[in-house]
Amino acid sequence: MTKTTFQKEVHSQVLQNTLKRVERSFQNFFNGAGYPRFQGRNRYNSFTYPGSGLKLEDGKLILSKIGAIKIILHREIEGKIKTCTIKRDVDQWYVSFSCQIDIPIIPIEIRTITGIDVGLKSLITFSNGEQIEPPKYLRASEKRLAREQIHLSKKEKGSENRNKQRIIVAKVHQRIRFQRKDFNHKLSTNLVDNYDHVVFEKLQIQNMLKNHCLAKSIVDASRSQLINVTIYKAEYAGKIMELVNPNGTSQTCICGYPVPKTLAVRVHSCPSCGLVLDRDHVSAMIIKNRSSTAGIAGIQARQSNPDREAMKREAPCESKG
Repeated sequence: MTKTTFQKEVHSQVLQNTLKRVERSFQNFFNGAGYPRFQGRNRYNSFTYPGSGLKLEDGKLILSKIGAIKIILHREIEGKIKTCTIKRDVDQWYVSFSCQIDIPIIPIEIRTITGIDVGLKSLITFSNGEQIEPPKYLRASEKRLAREQIHLSKKEKGSENRNKQRIIVAKVHQRIRFQRKDFNHKLSTNLVDNYDHVVFEKLQIQNMLKNHCLAKSIVDASRSQLINVTIYKAEYAGKIMELVNPNGTSQTCICGYPVPKTLAVRVHSCPSCGLVLDRDHVSAMIIKNRSSTAGIAGIQARQSNPDREAMKREAPCESKG
């Protein structure tokens, strides 16, 4: 395929990375995701360089076909740079470096284990009964977001005022996104610090979002992000993060007797063994009971790549310019 004049101005491996993204989007489509949406020039917010196409000198990032860009590093770069992603977030630009750092994984002895039920009334419930309430950042910002969106709808399409208002609306969403990310990072760190083996349900979030009555609460809690960040933090610490089958965790008693409940029923009452507890607490106990033993779980967690002697940690180093 012949390159256009515009394509000749772009590093070849940046173009290759774009094709990989398209391929991944269609693979996701054939696996059940939505059909890929065309990203026009105004909607394409990031591009990725390989490590060979960049240099760092005197506080500047030198990119092939672009030149030197002054950046502010929030921490020193460790290890070998594998990729560099330039990303636009609303009206700001960031540089994210993915680095390979060889750090031996030192498995620890599993002493503490907890099962965690992800619910609606509470964000998570531990198998010991402790609960953490959801922060509800989206609901807290709904009035401001609605007000700014009304202002946006009144602006003339294509005008400079509309573009300025669009940025204001985007910054409201950005603030909500940053709040969720900060909360989930702090919570996941707390989980890994306090427990050696953490057990979650393997939830199908996309299926849960089909319930329009609950979709806003599910999105606001950002459960997938919490689980994902807990996974890599647990692996880095040599601990276990396990996902178990969620089928029947809210419809069964710990004695094994079926106790069907609707979402409106918040108290578990077993007619067989007489157990009466909060339904989320019982679910968390069942989730914990479904986990592997500590030793087996440790082996399973590390058999995903049996030849790996050291963990290749993707250490993003974001730099705003």
